[in-house]
Amino acid sequence: MEYKDYYQALGVEKTATQDEIKKAYRKLVRQYHPDVSKHKDADAKTKEINEAYDVLGDPEKRAAYDELGRGHRPGQGFQPPPDWGTQFDFGGADANDFFNDLFAHVGKRSRAGAHGGAHGAHGAHAGAGGGGFQMPGEDIHASIAIDLRDAYQGATRTISLRVPQHDAQGRTTMQDKTLSVNIPKGVTPGQQLRMRGQGHPGFGRGPAGDLYLEIQLNPDTRYRVEGTQVYQDVPVTPWEAALGASISVPTPSGTVEVTVPPGSQTGRKLRLKGRGIPAKTPGDLYLMLNVVLPPATSDRARELYQAMARDLAFNPRDRIGA
Repeated sequence: MEYKDYYQALGVEKTATQDEIKKAYRKLVRQYHPDVSKHKDADAKTKEINEAYDVLGDPEKRAAYDELGRGHRPGQGFQPPPDWGTQFDFGGADANDFFNDLFAHVGKRSRAGAHGGAHGAHGAHAGAGGGGFQMPGEDIHASIAIDLRDAYQGATRTISLRVPQHDAQGRTTMQDKTLSVNIPKGVTPGQQLRMRGQGHPGFGRGPAGDLYLEIQLNPDTRYRVEGTQVYQDVPVTPWEAALGASISVPTPSGTVEVTVPPGSQTGRKLRLKGRGIPAKTPGDLYLMLNVVLPPATSDRARELYQAMARDLAFNPRDRIGA
């Protein structure tokens, strides 16, 4: 038999990832499929594309193909090694193409893997044979920015996308699409919302792809978010920090009353259990105390600072030996 270069057939490098192989296959099958292409060799080209993807789209078959094809060039005479059937549980030939020559008699274990790995390719090929080309549309990945409060309470947002549409002749045009998105309570940064059927349209009777929206938070200097944990800076006066106090603090889930322990310093952390993002396992809210000095902009304020300097004899640098 003659060796076939499946990487060349799909126009990808031998180092291509599985995603790159899949994208190349989708692009080529749209270009050459007989139902949409006027290319004179569309039938043969489609068969070649499907045959290549049947192998390269399945990691197990691809690994075996790479092992067998080392040092061979397209069109070169090719003979599988004598231990091919025993090593890979492949062997024999009941068809005229290179693919079936290598993989026609796959064992039960290998057949099961090939069926799942090349499902997309077989779906498009079978649709063509049945007189109606079918191929699922690609997924769309985008992001949506929300406020932290939306993550606590949930929200509804409207987004606009430009997506391709196919007319009856198979031509592709870009159209605007407006969608209403439900932001569920408890979402976290980086989480993806899946909207079924809102991706790129399929070909023929193939289903549309899905839309995946990655959650991002709008910048807010008051908060820092790590997963479901939320950190919030809370300014306190020197006397509240020194003597202790009960203060009201507005948080993303509403105003809370918290106790500032006596002798608190800037950087002290107060934990409010379960008041972080209300995910399936709620996070915690950490209030980070920040002692803020009143400005010495009046005579009375300066007198008070002078009295403190005189009466307290406090030197915070004693701790560092100054």
